[in-house]
Amino acid sequence: MNGKFFSLLFFLLIITLAPQAFADDPVVVLETNSGDIVIEFFPNDAPNHVDNFLKLSKDGVYDGTYFHRIIYGFMIQGGDPQSAQPGVPMSQWGTGDPGYSIDAEFNDIVHERGIVSMARSSDPDSAGSQFFIVHKDSTFLDGQYTVFGRIITQESFETLDRIAELETLPNDQAIQTSDSILIKATIKDRSQISNILDLKPPTRTNTPLMNTDPELYTNNYLGISFYSPVGWLIQSPPKTDPNVPDLVVLGPQTSSSSPAISISIDGTSGTMRDEIAKLQNKINPLIEQDVLKIVDEGKTTIDNNEAYIIRATGEFENLNDEVRIIGFSTVLFIDDNRVYTIQYTNHLSDYYNHDDVVSKFLKSFKLIHSGPSSTTQESQSESVTKEEWEGEDSSEGGGCLIATAAFGSEMAPQVQFLREIRDNTVMSTQSGTSFMAGFNQFYYSFSPTVADYERENPVFKEAVKVTLTPLLTSLTLLNYVDVDSEQEILGYGIGIILLNIGMYFVAPAAAIIAIKNRIKRQ
Repeated sequence: MNGKFFSLLFFLLIITLAPQAFADDPVVVLETNSGDIVIEFFPNDAPNHVDNFLKLSKDGVYDGTYFHRIIYGFMIQGGDPQSAQPGVPMSQWGTGDPGYSIDAEFNDIVHERGIVSMARSSDPDSAGSQFFIVHKDSTFLDGQYTVFGRIITQESFETLDRIAELETLPNDQAIQTSDSILIKATIKDRSQISNILDLKPPTRTNTPLMNTDPELYTNNYLGISFYSPVGWLIQSPPKTDPNVPDLVVLGPQTSSSSPAISISIDGTSGTMRDEIAKLQNKINPLIEQDVLKIVDEGKTTIDNNEAYIIRATGEFENLNDEVRIIGFSTVLFIDDNRVYTIQYTNHLSDYYNHDDVVSKFLKSFKLIHSGPSSTTQESQSESVTKEEWEGEDSSEGGGCLIATAAFGSEMAPQVQFLREIRDNTVMSTQSGTSFMAGFNQFYYSFSPTVADYERENPVFKEAVKVTLTPLLTSLTLLNYVDVDSEQEILGYGIGIILLNIGMYFVAPAAAIIAIKNRIKRQ
């Protein structure tokens, strides 16, 4: 009898001390200096995100963090563990994470006022701990970010307004940071919350969900194509050194993850055995110094070419003198007197989590045999055929007037650069894709005719080149911006259009008026 009595007391004590673990209908209360925010969840729409948010709240990850990005009329964003760490400068707030990421669970819930959604980078599967609460309806986010909850009390909405109305710095951080602190996140049962608003079910939308399938990338200059993971950035670093790769594909960066795939193409007159020996000679000193350890090596195939693969781990110091254990996979193969080196690197703790991504990348890697010369690395204009450069139909006339003007000139790299911006920046958003579809219909209504005349008249071709130079230069500005939403791509696009209107119409008109006025005065 006494044993049963004490067991009952012990069970009741556990329930009293740890209500969070037994909440049948959990909500999270965010305590701030501006009031409390109560969040309910949508586990049927985003189960993993709900579980993640509850876990982080239970573990105290959100305690002492700040709403580090506040934009009135849009949203307030918080949840960065770095903002709670003493000594971390405010300039780094918004760059932290819990040490892992979770896959997207995009759904059809509308981003209306009070919705709680997960922040992420350009990679749809890069969400971690940072979240945002929508201040005013922001439907342009629909289908691109994971909605997992909403606020449910009048005080919550009033607190949201107070934080959103805080005075901010140019970087959207509150001037008085004490007003934006998230003091504590507490899990409670819904029955413990009073004055819950009688809210209708969340509004649903027919907006298509963001496509998370890999995207085909083609580089005619290098003569390669592959499927790139969505959100991974493709860059062509300046070839300042022979060891600099020709192409780099960067995954989402976190404190414990930095996946990257590099591609290098060099000429060779040797055999596969010779190239393997060169690679081994490079890494042998690191092995002898116990910096690098070989995990395994063997054979594989890339685009039906026999290839050599080697995996290794190594300890290296970063710029902050922190020792990182890095995992490597290097694949080597030869085709047409060219040696191709594909290398995947990442923090060892996250290295194997991207096995599937890297495997799909390697399986999709194709040679299109229109790249640089294998021995002399000739210029782009010499290594790509006219038909490939100007368009599939240009062998029978027509094609792209811009590519036709640039072929065989110093503008060729700029055009290829522009194509990469189009594929990786503009086409990464729904509005950008829609714009390109309409633009192509208009552009190719006259482009083939102009391109044909360029081929017939070299003087006219040179005039087109001179005219296009300011346009190409202005469009490259898109490579230096981070496009995270439909609103941003529209903003940058309109800005570039206005810039070109100024260069091509306003400036010449002003010059003509000034000249006419000067003539009149004379």
